[in-house]
Amino acid sequence: MNKKIILASASPRRRELLTQIGLDFDVVVSETEEKITSTEPAKVVEELSAQKAEAVWEKFAVNGVCEPEQKSGETTMTDTLVLGADTVVACDGKILGKPADTEAAAAMLTMLQGRGHEVYTGVTVLYEENGERKTLTFHEKTTVHFYPMTDAQIREYVATGDPMDKAGSYGIQGFCARYIRGIEGDYNNVVGLPVGRVYQELHELRLV
Repeated sequence: MNKKIILASASPRRRELLTQIGLDFDVVVSETEEKITSTEPAKVVEELSAQKAEAVWEKFAVNGVCEPEQKSGETTMTDTLVLGADTVVACDGKILGKPADTEAAAAMLTMLQGRGHEVYTGVTVLYEENGERKTLTFHEKTTVHFYPMTDAQIREYVATGDPMDKAGSYGIQGFCARYIRGIEGDYNNVVGLPVGRVYQELHELRLV
């Protein structure tokens, strides 16, 4: 059974990736306060993706937006799945989130330049099966290698504004591509969502 997909993310990059692989979806942004109990990047992204998906699922359940008893033609929880995702960059085991300001962005890029680091994306899918809510959570890791960057090159990139809304202070698909030496793993995972695995997991569960 093909379920209606609700993406619990405001990320335009995740929207583009889901559209790219031909999936129809609606967007409902999670407004939950994120809390983590781990310092391990893989566990952190799984926790945060689950919290985002949970918040959107509960929003529907509590507000009665998708109750099964609603009139025919309206979305119900039985024909809906919620997809939450979170991405972090990690270098030497330290998680690098979105920069607070341009100085923070420059500092992160200085740490990343000329070497490799890891990008983790956690994904959580919530859906209903036989009247029971089910949860699927997983993560993907991609290693990204940067060419060396001079201070002037770092400042030039920061000045574009591109790093300011991105984990690790860079976007692999934009201006910063000129400094990417190579990757090991899924490129789309670095952009924000490992859509190949997402599709395969959903297909295996017969959700799409």
